[in-house]
Amino acid sequence: MSEPTSRKDTLFHVDSVPEDFVFSERVVEVFDDMLDRSIPFYREVIRSTARLLQTYLLPEDQVIDLGCATGTTLLELTRMLPDKGLRFIGVDNSFAMLEKARLKAELYSKQDSIAFVLEDITRLHRPETGAFLVNYTLQFIRPLLREDFLRRLYADLRPGGLLILAEKTISPDARLNREFIEVYHQFKRERGYSELEIAKKREALENILIPFSIDENMALLQRVGFISVATFFQWFNFAAFVAVKPL
Repeated sequence: MSEPTSRKDTLFHVDSVPEDFVFSERVVEVFDDMLDRSIPFYREVIRSTARLLQTYLLPEDQVIDLGCATGTTLLELTRMLPDKGLRFIGVDNSFAMLEKARLKAELYSKQDSIAFVLEDITRLHRPETGAFLVNYTLQFIRPLLREDFLRRLYADLRPGGLLILAEKTISPDARLNREFIEVYHQFKRERGYSELEIAKKREALENILIPFSIDENMALLQRVGFISVATFFQWFNFAAFVAVKPL
């Protein structure tokens, strides 16, 4: 499924930018381009997620994407899992993001397959959910609040349900961490971002996006109750995890 034409991300090309990164209407307009050019193997993580959902979920299970943004993940999943009978719900606290998501769903005639809800994901309560998707979202929640947030999700999953978590990560080894960041910056250069844009975005996200290490994320998932936890994707300082609630 190809995305509707998205404006090119030039938010950090100008001389003056907001002090901190916020999901404003300006960001929404370029968000799809930003994802494709900023997150390594973004589409592959979605494809891998579809394989996990195909294997673990039951017909009519509820799949909730927390921090769904413009709905790209859910649109892709409806295409990849057309016969599973799943119910897809996208939740975000950005009205502008959800407006874009609804427009995209209508464009692909998926408005009856996906519901979009304006809500604070940290206050969400959806019992008996089959799967929660938390992709590149937990890193924006204050570290002290993450365990309580994940504990709520664990409680709301049905037995045997999944939590899919994708995150930017840090390495506990200082040299490896620097090298991984440099590899990532090279990835962005190859996709057309300038040194200025890379530096400005990093500065804007510095106090907003706070990554954990792979071990810290796995320990966090285990503390809230998950026993089966594994990484199913890793690329330098990015990783995706699957956690299964015991039957």
